[in-house]
Amino acid sequence: MRLPTLLARFTPVCLLALLLACPLSASAEVKTFKLCWSIFAGWMPWGYAASEGIVDKWADKYGIRIEVTEVPDYVASIEQYTAGDYDACAMTNMDALTIPAAAGVDSTALIIGDFSNGADGVLIRGANKSVQDLKGKTVLLVENSVSHYLLSRALEWALLKPEDVKIEHVSDLKIAEAFLSGRGDAVITWNPILSSIKRQAEVSQVFSSNLIPGEILDLTVVNSKTLAAHPELGKALTGAWFETQRLMGLPTAAGRAARAQMATAAGTTAADFSQQLDTLRSFYAPRYALAFARANQMPERMQRVVQFAAAQGLLGTSGSGLDNLGIEFSGERSLGNPQKIMLRFDGRYMQMAADQQL
Repeated sequence: MRLPTLLARFTPVCLLALLLACPLSASAEVKTFKLCWSIFAGWMPWGYAASEGIVDKWADKYGIRIEVTEVPDYVASIEQYTAGDYDACAMTNMDALTIPAAAGVDSTALIIGDFSNGADGVLIRGANKSVQDLKGKTVLLVENSVSHYLLSRALEWALLKPEDVKIEHVSDLKIAEAFLSGRGDAVITWNPILSSIKRQAEVSQVFSSNLIPGEILDLTVVNSKTLAAHPELGKALTGAWFETQRLMGLPTAAGRAARAQMATAAGTTAADFSQQLDTLRSFYAPRYALAFARANQMPERMQRVVQFAAAQGLLGTSGSGLDNLGIEFSGERSLGNPQKIMLRFDGRYMQMAADQQL
């Protein structure tokens, strides 16, 4: 049908309404949010979900756009989130506390993806070493990160003191190269770096996160103000995450293909990636993540992290370190200052996923 004939069918009033409506609908902007992540076995699902259109599918469902970006430098990704460059970021519980929360950025642990159960480890050069052999060693690690926390727990385990070792800060981008070139006597890092070093050097793994289960959590953290204003972001992210997790955990051809694709993106083999996944306690179903988030041990685990962070001066220099900062858990529990909550473990969206209400 020709355009004049079509327009003739409308009354002048209807035609005016139609013409006024068209520019508005054409110029309507979809709200865009940004999430960043870095290479780690537990966070590879974000890259996969973005590349396979799973994130887009869930974003479309809630009428938004979500841009997913890999940031090679892990600490830099958290700093960029803290600066407001991203609305959400994959990070550990300790880093969520000591970087954005400590800087006054109210943050919500939207998703608990897993806890490290051997994915973080302490390596000493040579064979047949023990954790007591850390004494007098120069240790390469990312200072004030979970690797530093793991060192403190290893020293505690071995009845050693912090002054019994010398710490040399090296970024996660350079730590493997530095250790393999001969720097340092020991190294503390996470997968896939940990796995790569063990393949290329004669080392003894003398301590790992499997000895402190549940203390190093891998989270997806969202700015709390953004989440409160846009719950659709929380729903879309949670839906995309657990759809990908379900696929990743399947012992089927589809599950194997998804894991193989993540392995390639992580720069390793499917077999090695499978071994890395074995060092995580992954929550492939939302009900398991929710149960962990609501467990009575959560405040106790975070209190250990707080004690380390306070001792390192990462939470300020006054009092316990939580005088001006609070952590909120499910069930109206909290640590620190309840009037200044800056880190929230909010299970509402995982509850929606478990109840199939997303």
